[in-house]
Amino acid sequence: MKAGDPDLKDVFLKYASVEKDGEHYMTREDFVVKFLLMMQYGNRSLETLNLVGGVADTTNDGLISWPEFQAFESILSLPDSLYQVAFSLFDVNCNGSINFTEVEEIFSKTECHRHIPFTWDCKFVKLHFGRNLDKALNYAEFTQFLQELQIEHALQAFERFDVRKEGAISALAFRDIMETIRPHLLTDFVKENLIAVVKSMGMQTVSFTFFQAFNNLLKNMELVKKIYQTSAGSHEEQEVTKEEFIIAAQRVSRITPLEADILFHLASLLGHRHGKITMKELDQIGALEEGSMPYNIVAQQEVLEHHRPFYVAIIENAYRFTLGVVAGACGATAVYPIDLVKTRLQNQRSSGSYVGELMYRNSFDCFSKVIRHEGFFGLYRGLIPQLIGVGPEKAIKLTMNDFVRDQLRNDGKVPLWGEIAAGGCAGASQVMFTNPLEIVKIRLQVAGEIASGPKVSAFSVMKELGLTGLYKGSRACLLRDIPFSAIYFTAYAHMKSSFASEDGHVSPGKLLLAGTIAGAPAASLTTPADVVKTRLQVKVREGEVPYKSMIDCFKRVYKEEGFMAFWKGAPARVFRSSPQFGVTLLTYELLQRVFDVDFGGSKPIGSQHKPKYVHVSDLPPISPDHIGGYRLAAATFAGVERKFGLALPRFQPTTPNKTAS
Repeated sequence: MKAGDPDLKDVFLKYASVEKDGEHYMTREDFVVKFLLMMQYGNRSLETLNLVGGVADTTNDGLISWPEFQAFESILSLPDSLYQVAFSLFDVNCNGSINFTEVEEIFSKTECHRHIPFTWDCKFVKLHFGRNLDKALNYAEFTQFLQELQIEHALQAFERFDVRKEGAISALAFRDIMETIRPHLLTDFVKENLIAVVKSMGMQTVSFTFFQAFNNLLKNMELVKKIYQTSAGSHEEQEVTKEEFIIAAQRVSRITPLEADILFHLASLLGHRHGKITMKELDQIGALEEGSMPYNIVAQQEVLEHHRPFYVAIIENAYRFTLGVVAGACGATAVYPIDLVKTRLQNQRSSGSYVGELMYRNSFDCFSKVIRHEGFFGLYRGLIPQLIGVGPEKAIKLTMNDFVRDQLRNDGKVPLWGEIAAGGCAGASQVMFTNPLEIVKIRLQVAGEIASGPKVSAFSVMKELGLTGLYKGSRACLLRDIPFSAIYFTAYAHMKSSFASEDGHVSPGKLLLAGTIAGAPAASLTTPADVVKTRLQVKVREGEVPYKSMIDCFKRVYKEEGFMAFWKGAPARVFRSSPQFGVTLLTYELLQRVFDVDFGGSKPIGSQHKPKYVHVSDLPPISPDHIGGYRLAAATFAGVERKFGLALPRFQPTTPNKTAS
């Protein structure tokens, strides 16, 4: 235990809900659900809950005493804890041995054995449990049986799918067997290419020889990596040819030429090179090494999210909002001159009676004339009210997008529709706050066009418009901001993922590039709505006919100026929005990295390097009360399930299970 950790006895007493004769006890539900934080749902399978809780309840009385709680913590700290926990799961009678009935009853309930049933009346079972199945296995005998059971199950499955008894099965059957019985051997890449590797080797069916070779290869991937290192030395980027690999493997009889052939065909599917491998390919083909158990960090974060106090979530959103204010101000200041040019171009009508209507030929002409007639600071006319508004505006948008994405996150990922919905909600949430500031900014930006006109200030604009006038053009603002944010945040998330390094980290330069590129389609595609919003919000000049509504503005602009009028200022808008959001998102994410505060929620994707191998002992515990061996409890149960195919039912059946006897 680390300094500052609570005492194990205090932890036990915290979760013990039963008191008898002056002694405190945990129920199995206290232990599994409340303490281990497993099976967090209402309709959980009570049978599975009792089975998992029974590993600590060695007296089998439904209650876990302090000595039992302490003893199980010691088991979790053992090097062979994976096998010890598995033995405890099967030792339902708590008598220190496991009989055939206990094994059959538990395995028959697992997803693996329900999908591809195991034939218990076979030589393999009788070899371990005796001809009459009356032999009980001790710990050493049971661990041997458990390791060999999956191999036997796979062989039985092959025979089951070999309908014609020709020693071959279909590629689909091969994939089904591997995904059901040997999932712990499959990396994501191998799982996705089980059929592809069969086709790449020119086979229409999978022979028994190939089936065995494929399983042996995946089982011995650590040995494969050592053979690679023998040939490549210490250079992980060194390419090794098939011939070089086979020569190095000749000293090791367990790697056959067929297994090497399968290995190099798998490597070729990665698309990097043909006939050569590096450690990078081997890492994508081979599952994690023994002792480096896979662990779902995202699921851990979701548990913490679920159990953290409500006020912590509020503080986290306030923290994000504050960082969003700073980021929004930085982004707006960086591109404000471009925004001013964009506004003046969009307000310029190409028809009408006003003499000075066509004072700007293009963006560069507008930029030069502003500097010539109004000076350098004319480019920043209206910046102060913009900063007052854009900080909270961007903060609302960024915070709302993060909040909705967190709610829609499933297994660490947000679906495409969820990304679009989160962006749309972010765009809609800002309009009620930012529309008044937008209209003030626009009127200040165009005020400098008339040198002899009255002096215009933010206060005078607000006084002239009144409360209702400040929301003029809000519908057009919604029409612009909802699709803009939906497009932008979705594109940004995917651009950021594509720019991530091999360990999942995204550098500041690539963050800026991702934000800038994502802004281009969002800004350009929503320009028509922005033109209409600008026309509705700007003050009507003498000789101009005001627009009655958003629809009227759309119709008149199209009728009087043509379709291309809707794209006025599009280049300036793209050149403004793209770098602005690039700077804003860069600042926002870097601030979160610099001022890294752990609220128990999700971290920005790409903000941290992901280690190649994650050992459970290096991870923070799911709960601060998980100390000592209990730091590994959830991961150990997950490892038992994954390694030995013990995927037990999580949920209580909604209807009685009517299986034929």
